[in-house]
Amino acid sequence: MSTDTMDTTERTRALLTSSEPRRKAVDRLMTVLIWAAFVVAMIPLVSLLWTVLVNGAGRVSLDFLTYSMRGIFGGDPSGGIYHAIMGTLIITGWAALISVPVGLLTAIYLVEYGRGALARSVTFFVDVMTGIPSIVAGLFVVALMTIFLGPGARFGIMGAIALSVLMIPVVVRSCEEMLKLVPNELREASYALGVPKWLTIIRVVLRTSVAGLTTGILLAVARVIGETAPLLVAVGVTDSINLNAFEGRMTTLPVFIYRQYSQGMATCREDQLNCVVDISYQNAWGAALVLIIVVMLLNIAGRLVNRWFAPKLR
Repeated sequence: MSTDTMDTTERTRALLTSSEPRRKAVDRLMTVLIWAAFVVAMIPLVSLLWTVLVNGAGRVSLDFLTYSMRGIFGGDPSGGIYHAIMGTLIITGWAALISVPVGLLTAIYLVEYGRGALARSVTFFVDVMTGIPSIVAGLFVVALMTIFLGPGARFGIMGAIALSVLMIPVVVRSCEEMLKLVPNELREASYALGVPKWLTIIRVVLRTSVAGLTTGILLAVARVIGETAPLLVAVGVTDSINLNAFEGRMTTLPVFIYRQYSQGMATCREDQLNCVVDISYQNAWGAALVLIIVVMLLNIAGRLVNRWFAPKLR
């Protein structure tokens, strides 16, 4: 090895050695900044969960979960949220039944068949629908149903349609991204065996992406289950149990929380140390805790589905 080459190698080694402490310092600094950002982001979430838990845990009981507010007046603490829980499940279930087929088929079209102006138009309108305010969806459904059923019509299915307007673009986007992750080699291998395209989509594409599709759909459900404004407009409120989405008004947990909190009162002493909280406030906090638990269970279900049905890598 020549002298010039040895000198160059030594200079390079010296340069790397001198820059090593600087790289370690930058790495430590970035690690600290990332952890600090994580802690700052978690503070509001932990504060929210702790506040709801402290204020709502004392109200949640078996009676609170199994009774409605039928015939409950004033400060009577015997009412519950059973009618709101059932209303939430029924309306959200109908919304999912409407949104999932439409959103999934639209995503399949955009990924597998969509070309040209029509596909670009569908993508544009999906993006527009993503930014629609929720109250606008409720007003749209009310205006549409008024044409056919007359003014004053309020049914649970109207709320489901309003939620589906908000849910469809989320389902389309999430399913579209999951379908794009399926390798083209799988499609081409299926075509090479003589399998038609529609059967390839069903047996190969959808089966490969079923975990991601299910997770996206559950997250879309969790996104709309907490909507209040469109349901106030399109469904109204009731204190009775109604299990028929096609007849009469219904109440959901978000609407129940809003109504109870708006009617509640809290009287405090001048020192603000001792407050007497109205039972309506307690009902609102208890219902909020139940709603958070429902959303959390949906997210956990999405994680479990993703783990169980994800393709196994060997």
